Parts: sequence; structure tokens; C-alpha cells
Amino acid sequence: MKYRLLSPGPTPVPERVLLAMAQPMLHHRTPAFEKVFEECRVGLQWLYQTKNDVLMLASSGTGAFESAIASFLSPTDTVVAVTNGKFGERWAKMAKAYGCNVVEVKTEWGKTTPVADIKAALDKNPGAKALFIVASESSTGVRQPVEEAAKLVKGKDTLLFVDAITALGVWSIPTDELGIDVLVTGSQKALMLPPGLAFLSVSDKAWKAMETAKNPRFYFDLRRERDNQKKNQTAFTPAVSLVIGLAESLKMMKEEGLQNVFARHERMARATRAAVQALGMGVFAETPAQSITSVAVPSGCDGEAIYKALRDKYNMTIAGGQDHVKGKIFRIAHLGYYDDLDILTVTAAVEMACADLKYPVELGKGVAAAQRVLLERP
Repeated sequence: MKYRLLSPGPTPVPERVLLAMAQPMLHHRTPAFEKVFEECRVGLQWLYQTKNDVLMLASSGTGAFESAIASFLSPTDTVVAVTNGKFGERWAKMAKAYGCNVVEVKTEWGKTTPVADIKAALDKNPGAKALFIVASESSTGVRQPVEEAAKLVKGKDTLLFVDAITALGVWSIPTDELGIDVLVTGSQKALMLPPGLAFLSVSDKAWKAMETAKNPRFYFDLRRERDNQKKNQTAFTPAVSLVIGLAESLKMMKEEGLQNVFARHERMARATRAAVQALGMGVFAETPAQSITSVAVPSGCDGEAIYKALRDKYNMTIAGGQDHVKGKIFRIAHLGYYDDLDILTVTAAVEMACADLKYPVELGKGVAAAQRVLLERP
């Protein structure tokens, strides 16, 4: 049976990108590689909607976030971390590991953090060096109020760190317009690449903060990377094949057009939500992100059983619930190299898996609901 991947990362890699990466290896200290690297730098600024430096690292998105903490913060700095899922919690733990005083704005998983709560934490900690927020909390499918959070720190010394790992390339996040100081993403999400590259934009305000930052750093010294990448080189050995693939994936996105990319993700998200609701299931996220739908299963259903049935019987990978929501939800991704027919396929597979498990579903009802949304396309 054909394998199908509908997880929030890694996501499918287009054939064009795979073929580009299959070319003979380039040496990274050559003009040929520098040309590709420059294409990627310019393309990433287009995607980020920024004039800032956008740096590429051979790491996961977690590495890029750690590089920002190491480069722009000092031990004992106060950081306000918005946590309503696994990844927000990870960044809070990481800041604590670097000796920061972390003030958490905690919200129940699945809920959107009230902007008033973020403001209250900042007001109580006026000397906070940074505010951390996750744009798309992929453990729950929640879209967080990044735009409103940006307004809270605009004109202040507080740096805004945004985890856009499953958000960038899904909906518009205009980095410069919002005043985001550090915006992080990873290759294996909407950028349609294998894992192994991470990206972060850095504002002038963040570079200025680095002048007094005292955390130790070596591999993740972003000043060193900035100086090298301005010359279309890297401080250390880059992931050459992935950089070549990135150039191709950015070409694909430009051919589609940025607004069309956003519209496609919005349409697929609405179709997925309509499908699962037609099957008598719920959407776990209070404010759903366009990148992933977390499906809340009704009483008597086991979300983990549905996830495993899709994996074991239908050779399809989605994502199960994590930590205390395991079994209560399963997650369907729709970011990156997905289209309308992928949504219909996963919906049909969920219906069949539920039928196998003797869960009460009406076959075809979810598919029909998704089709109605998808036929609204311009």
C-alpha cells in the first residue's frame, strides 16, 4: 500500500525538490554554492517579509531557538514565556537551562492565551528582556495572538521571540511590519524539505542586545554566522543538499505566489475542520491554526487507536496526542506540500479507520463536507 504522510513535520517533499537535492554534491567553499546560498538568502527575506538578516543553521528549529537565547540573552535576564502547549513549555525550559528568570503565562492546552494575561505579565515585569510566544502550537493546533503580542512590546526594550515553525509559509507573518525581533522556523514544515535546516530572522534591536548578552556560545554564535552569511558562506559546514533543495522549494512558492500559498492553507484547514465536525468530532483548538487540525474525539472513542489504525492498516502517518491529551485527540496536518485531494484522502481514511474500530460514523459524510468547502475555491 502506498505510504502517505500527513504529519505536522516532517511533511512531504516535492519531487522537484528531491531531484534538486539528488544532484552531484557541491563543495560549500565554492562560487557555485555561494550562488545558491545567495538565492536562498534573498528568497527567505521574501518569505519572511523582512529586510532583516535571515540566517540558516544546520539544525532543527529547536537549535535556532537555542541560538537566539544563547546570542541575545544573559543569565538572570527575565523572560516572559507564553505556554499553552508542549513547544511553548520547551522554550521556557530552555531559557531556564540558560539561567534566565522565566515568568510563565500559562494557559490550558487547547486554549488561546488571552492578550490581557500577556500584558499583565509584562506590566509586572517591566524589565523583561524577552517575550516568547508560539505562533502555531502544533501540539494542540492553537493559533496564538502574535499580532497583539507584538503591539505590547513595540517601542520597548523587550525582544519578541516568535516560534513560527509550523506557521511561516502558512499564513502571513509580516516580520518587519509587526516588529518581530527573532522569528524561527524549520525546513521540514511549510518549506517542504527534509529535517535539518533552521532559519531565524534577526532585527537591529536584537543585534544591539547581543552587544551586552553574556551567555556562552560557539556553534550557535549568530554574530559569526551573520558575518559569514553576508558573504554567502557559513561559519561551519552547512547542509549543502538541503540548501540546494531550499532554493527549489522557494522557487515553487514564488511560482504559486505568496498570497495563493496562504489561501491554499486556509482552504485546506477549513475543509479539514468541516470534515471532522461532520463526523461528530470536535476541533480541540479554541482558535485553530491553518497548519494543523487537532481533532477532539467524542466519548467512547480513542484518538490513539485511530492514529494507530491509520498507521498500521492504511500506511498513513498523521500525529497522535501528546502528554496528557494522548488518546483524547489526533492531529491532521495541512502545511507545506499538500493539496485538496490530500485532505479528501485523509478524511476518507479516518472514516474507514473509525468504521474498523466500530465507532459510529456515516461513511462519506466527512468527505462530502470537505468537498463542499474545497469547491469554494476561486
